[in-house]
This record gives sequence, structure tokens and C-alpha cells, in this order.
Amino acid sequence: MSKLPKEPPASEITPPALYLRRRELLKNAALFAGTASALGGGLVWLTGGEAGVADAGAPGGEAAPLASAPPPPAGAPPLLGTSAASARTPFVTDEARTDYEAIVSYNNFYELGLSKSEPARNAGRLRLRPWAVACEGELKKPEVIDLDTLLRWFPLEERVYRMRCVEAWSMVIPWLGFPLAPLLRRLEPTSRARYVQFTTLLDPEQLPGQRSDVLDWPYVEGLRLDEAMHPLTMLAVGLYGKSLLGQNGAPIRLVVPWKYGFKGGKSIVRIQLTERQPRTTWSQATPDEYGFYANVNPAVAHPRWSQATERRIGELRRRPTLPFNGYAEEVAGLYAGMDLRESF
Repeated sequence: MSKLPKEPPASEITPPALYLRRRELLKNAALFAGTASALGGGLVWLTGGEAGVADAGAPGGEAAPLASAPPPPAGAPPLLGTSAASARTPFVTDEARTDYEAIVSYNNFYELGLSKSEPARNAGRLRLRPWAVACEGELKKPEVIDLDTLLRWFPLEERVYRMRCVEAWSMVIPWLGFPLAPLLRRLEPTSRARYVQFTTLLDPEQLPGQRSDVLDWPYVEGLRLDEAMHPLTMLAVGLYGKSLLGQNGAPIRLVVPWKYGFKGGKSIVRIQLTERQPRTTWSQATPDEYGFYANVNPAVAHPRWSQATERRIGELRRRPTLPFNGYAEEVAGLYAGMDLRESF
């Protein structure tokens, strides 16, 4: 097999529908050798090689064209308004924010389509009200909570986070939402709770991508309890002061800024605390590519491309990727002593 191109655009990355059926192709792909180095606190990274690098732009380094921002889907709640974001927090990067039009038109949400543009086209199928989240499992106070009740319980905050996709493109997004920890504390985890599992809506009528066998539906993600309780972890209900659109995970989604974007479960209907590590969707589908932790690590290559650099949507040049997506000071201590070559 010929070598992979050096910087293929993200639009040319093999869709999972094809990749999962052609796993034998990977046997001929280049493997990445590396040397281990320590990053404080016993944390170990693996240095990966530079093979094909996923690129969010078009060939030649030009940015891929973006469609105009779509209108809100039918039945969407009213805009949240910037006044809801008045509770400013320290969780704000001073990097330039990605344009709203880009955030809502360039998406990975396979339940709504495999291409970057399909989720926006299909998002109108998603009915955003009524919506409830079942909180269950290892909780002293399990409860099915209506979304509007959640919004009354917790004040909304604007948090401007970097978002790094495993495909090596990135954005800076002003999310609107609330930290997950106060909700979990209110529900009172039992002494057996070790992990938190997040499940996406299962409804092929609203999410037509679920009619395919690309993944084992519904989409499931998970965190360790201490990761879920970390102050950076949040549940988002909007961005740029507006309610989330379907393609961005409406009406409520998980945001964990130091992890690759696929960890952020969208359109969440269940939060379950468990004693054992959840069987998450991507780590079950392709465990050699997507681990449970999925911490952003520029030194560990994906089997099909390097993670050393990224393409910020809206920029022409690539930039170095930061360990833990730039949040190492806040979160590296969660993984002290772990070898992230084994727990990637």
C-alpha cells in the first residue's frame, strides 16, 4: 500500500462505516514507534511518529468552505440570551473564538449523518421539548429530571473552552451551561460509585444515522467519578448565548475540555453512576484507536495520523497541540502514576 498523504483534510478521513468493514487495510498502515518520557507526577507519554495528519481544511492548506448558519430546528427553545452568562468564571481562554457559523455547520454527530455537513441538515428532526434526563445507578437520590427543572436548579455560566477533535482539528467555543459536579452532589453518589456513564437518545426517527450499523447504538460515553466532579467538566445547553442546535448536541451535552471531543456525549437522556468502568461506544468499536480516557496527548499518534499538531478551524496554519489540550495544570494530577500508553 502506498504511504498515506502527509496532511489529508478531515473530510477525506475514512468514515467509520467503511473503516469498520475494512479493518484489514490497517494491517498495512505504518505503525508508530516511540520512546517514553515522563511528564511530572509519574505521568508517562508515548512519543509518536509523523505519518498522515488529519486536516480540517481543504488540500493545500486552504480552509474548507463553511455553509451559512442554519436556522434553529422546529420546536427549539428560545434563545438563552447573553444575560444568562453574566456569572463569569476563571474558565475562559483568551484565544480567538471560532465563528458561530463554523461551530454550527462543521460537526461530528454520526447519529445525524457521517459527513461534517449532514448533522446540520438533519438536525431539524430532533425534538427538543419535552426532554428529561434519567439520573440513576449508584445514587442515594435517583431521579428523572426535566431539562427545564435542571435549568432552574443551576445558574448558567459562559465558559470559553478549547475543543480538540481526535481528527486533529480544533475550535474555541463559548459554551453556556453549568458544572456537572453540583448535580452529582445533589443526587448523592453512593460509596460504590466509581464511574459516570452518559447515554445519548436512541430514536432512529429523530436520529436517522442510527438506522445504520456504523456503531452500536445508543452512543455511550463515560468518565471516572473524579473526572466528572472536576470543576472544568460541564453540561452545556447553549453556545454564543444561544440554545444548542441539534448538530451540536441539543438540548444538553457533556463538555470535558482536556479530552478529545468524542468523549462529549450529545443529546443526553441518561446519566448513570456505576461501580465498574462503562463499556463506551468508540472504545468498544475500535479499541486500538479510541481508549476510555482519550486525554488529548500530542505525543501519542493515532494509528492513522499524528496528534502532534492541529488545524484550528478558521486558520490557515497548523499549530502545536498542547498536552491535555492546554489544561495540564488543572487536570494532570488526576492521572499521577498512570502510564497513558496503557490507559490512553
